[in-house]
Amino acid sequence: MNPGYDAIILGGGAAGLQCAGEAARRGRRVLVIEGAEGPGKKILISGGGRCNFTNRNASPANFLSANPHFATSALSRYSPRDFLDRVEARGIAWHEKTLGQLFCDGSARQILDLLLDDLRAGGGELACGEAIASVSHADGRFRVATSSRVVEAPKLVIATGGPSIPKLGASDFAYRLARQFGLKVVEPRPALVPLTLPGTEALFRELSGVAAPVEARTGAKSGGAAFREAALFTHRGLSGPAILQISSYWRHGQPIMIDFLPDHAPGWLIEAKRANPRAGFQALLKDLLPARLAGALGERLAIDGRLADLADARLRAAEERLASWTFMPDGTEGFAKAEVTVGGISTAELSSKTMEAKRVPGLYAIGEAVDVTGWLGGYNFQWAWASGWAAAQSL
Repeated sequence: MNPGYDAIILGGGAAGLQCAGEAARRGRRVLVIEGAEGPGKKILISGGGRCNFTNRNASPANFLSANPHFATSALSRYSPRDFLDRVEARGIAWHEKTLGQLFCDGSARQILDLLLDDLRAGGGELACGEAIASVSHADGRFRVATSSRVVEAPKLVIATGGPSIPKLGASDFAYRLARQFGLKVVEPRPALVPLTLPGTEALFRELSGVAAPVEARTGAKSGGAAFREAALFTHRGLSGPAILQISSYWRHGQPIMIDFLPDHAPGWLIEAKRANPRAGFQALLKDLLPARLAGALGERLAIDGRLADLADARLRAAEERLASWTFMPDGTEGFAKAEVTVGGISTAELSSKTMEAKRVPGLYAIGEAVDVTGWLGGYNFQWAWASGWAAAQSL
């Protein structure tokens, strides 16, 4: 048994490594325990292997939580600029894509190496391939038994993430451990995940591989969230950035609405009819949308022929349908395909400043393990950096 650690961090992902490196920099003796054979697996696969490591626009408005204000403190004290400064100081080349998304020019491995080097520079330890057998707490100390040893420390950080992408070793361990210590857990569900469509929507499932820029939105019951990005039809339903974004807000039994022509103002079909009455309705749609998608929409609308031969009322009805096409998903592709998890350890149990459990001194929870979930586009990494940094200031 080694009683010399100041803190033990369970989980060698983005949040755990950020927390450990910052704590080590502050002179704390830290041990990171990672059950997988290597750390940072989600970092390495993110952004197509280039790691979408943050988003310039990250703010509390880009996160879901039962307490929408919880993330404000950490995000305001550790900003995207703070992490970008570290990236630039390391000499890592980066570029910005759409909507403030920042990626490495090279490999995601550069971000992982940055975190690992910071940990080592501060004297921190990383132990991989050690399955956690048990965790206990007595006399102000946490005792962690792994597959190979027992270690103790006065502070313990839960940074094992959520159950999304189980093939990388993800599980509900964080929630089980939180409940062991009496902390409440907000029911977890898949987020940033493709949606599936029932057999009644077979016409659209036959469009597998077709993508188009759209605006996807939920109903008022989900807060009226809306995202304007690409949607992709799959053999099981709907995916693409717009759908992944809206999936975090979607609840089973609720519809989602798609505006297939979000840049077209009401009345555009009537104007097209006036400008070119001989134009065919189907041909017009195919000028604006991928041909296969236009054909499927036209078939569902049951409209064909020249614009001149179509009544204005019928064209207005088609406009309204195209601007608010309703889909009723029957589910998602689950945690196996979800990038992150909505829900997790309740923020009501934690200090927003330190991430420490209010009722269990010395116990902390950070990153995806907590009920804070970001949008697609680098926001979840920013939460990992910010929450990890916030906890480290208290270790």
